[in-house]
Amino acid sequence: MKSIVCIPTYNESDNIIRMIDAVHGVVPETHILVIDDGSPDGTAKLVRERMLTDTRVHIVERSGKLGLGTAYCAGFAKALEMGYDVIMQMDADFSHDPKDLLRFHDAIATNDLVIGSRYVQGVNVINWPMSRLLLSWFANIYTRVITGMPIADATGGFKCFRADVLRKIDLTKIRSNGYAFQIEMNYKAWRLKARMFELPIIFTDRVSGVSKMSKNIVYEAAFLVWKLKLATIFSFGKR
Repeated sequence: MKSIVCIPTYNESDNIIRMIDAVHGVVPETHILVIDDGSPDGTAKLVRERMLTDTRVHIVERSGKLGLGTAYCAGFAKALEMGYDVIMQMDADFSHDPKDLLRFHDAIATNDLVIGSRYVQGVNVINWPMSRLLLSWFANIYTRVITGMPIADATGGFKCFRADVLRKIDLTKIRSNGYAFQIEMNYKAWRLKARMFELPIIFTDRVSGVSKMSKNIVYEAAFLVWKLKLATIFSFGKR
């Protein structure tokens, strides 16, 4: 199966080339699609330079910082247009271990969506302050209770989709970002009766750059779960 990894970036010049090399060191045949939101630090320029010598690397350049969710949707749409069978997503900051990509490849052979899960086997998070860990842990409990999704880690961003599932989701109607985007995509796949599997991973907080977490991201996710639940009750949220 033709596979590609979507990596959204904003000011990731310290990480992006190292990440490209790390991914290809593990899965050489997998392509990489960087979705850059107008990074002022030259992230896109570095990717374009790599593209001159590596046909496995691609880029979507956007006009500014438009949000994580819309970045992924742009990447997914481009990957579907290019004809990939398996579409993965991960961060550029090495909080997601590229070595796990081999396990994702194995797991997607018998599933439609593989979720890199920090909580399916206890708590596997390194270098987060307790406040951040508790926020994430309770956000997932909250999401599970409200939506009914049988997922231990609905907010994680290390995932792998079969293209067939993404084609059934109207990406133009996705407006959420951050945690909320991850929840919404999982929920839509679940409502489509996709075969879902949580793959245990170890999440390590970024060691370079600045976290994109904010209070608005938390509030958006808290509101979204009720929106999804109510839309389902009234039969508006099947996709």
